[in-house]
Amino acid sequence: MTMTPDQLITFATVAEHLNVSRAADALHLSQPAVSGQLKLLQEEIGEPLYQRDGRGVRLTPAGQQLAAHAVRLRDTWREAQAFRDALRGLERGTLRIGASTTPASYLLPYLLADFHRRYPEVSLETMSGNTGDVVALLGTLDIALIEGPVGMDLPVDTTAHEWNQDEVVAIAPRGHALVSGDGQSSTAAGDARITLAALGACPLVLREAGSGVRQTVERAFARAGVPMRVALEVAGVEGVKEAVRAGMGVGFVSAMSMRHEDGALAQLSLAPDPLTRRFSILVPHAAAASRVARRFLELCLAGEVAG
Repeated sequence: MTMTPDQLITFATVAEHLNVSRAADALHLSQPAVSGQLKLLQEEIGEPLYQRDGRGVRLTPAGQQLAAHAVRLRDTWREAQAFRDALRGLERGTLRIGASTTPASYLLPYLLADFHRRYPEVSLETMSGNTGDVVALLGTLDIALIEGPVGMDLPVDTTAHEWNQDEVVAIAPRGHALVSGDGQSSTAAGDARITLAALGACPLVLREAGSGVRQTVERAFARAGVPMRVALEVAGVEGVKEAVRAGMGVGFVSAMSMRHEDGALAQLSLAPDPLTRRFSILVPHAAAASRVARRFLELCLAGEVAG
C-alpha cells in the first residue's frame, strides 16, 4: 500500500475542519469516501492520526506533524491548479524571447509594448546578441527573432517562420567620395545607390562573425565575385556607425537602424538590386509550444511593426 497525494489532501482538509462530515462537504466527497482515505493513510503511517472527540476529531501528535506536511502539499496543489487555469486564460506565465541585434533594437520594443497591453500579467524575459548567439540559446527560449540565413543547425523540433523584410544598406560619411562619386546612381526618388564593384575598392567596416548583416553582405560579395577589403571588424550596429563616422571605411547596417540618424551618415542602397533579406521567427519545442509563445507568434505574424 502506498500513501497518495489524494489521501494527504483529504487529511489536510480534515485537520482544517476537525470534522469528517464538514471535510467531506468541502471536498465534494461522501463521508464514507473520506473515512476510507483516512483509514488507508493511517494504516500506511502505522500510527493513530486522530481520535474521535464528540462530533468531531482531535489530531494526535503524529497527526499534527503529518498535517503540517499535508497542508503544504494541498496549498502547492492549489497553486498549481491556479497556475494551470491562468495559463489557459493567458492571464499569467512567462515568455522568454531571444532576438538578434536588428529586430531586438528596432522591432522587439514595439512588439513587447503591444503584447504587454494585451496580456499585462505575463512576465517577459528577453536576451539579445547576434544571430549565432541567439540560435545557440534556442534550448532556453520560447521564441526567437533572427536576421540572416536560418541555417541547418537548429535544435530538433524547431520551426522557422518567414517574417518582415529588411534592407541592408552601405553607409558612409556625407563627405565621402562615394556619396557623389563613381559607381553611384540615383533612383527616381533621389536615393543614392552604389554598386558592389565600387564598394570592393573601399576599405570596409563589418559586424562581428555571427552577425546576420555580415552574413548577408558576405554572400552578396561572393555571388558577385567581388573581393572585400575588410579594414575593421566591430561588434554591434552602433560600433559600425561610429567607425564609419571616424573615417575607417564604408559600413553595412540595416536600413531600420538609419531611421533616426542625424544626417552625418549617407545611406547607399546597392545597385542594380537592393540587398534585401527576411527576418525569421524561430519556435523551439514547437510541438509543445506554450500558449503565450503561440500568442506572441500570432502577434508577430499579424502585420508589419510600426516604429
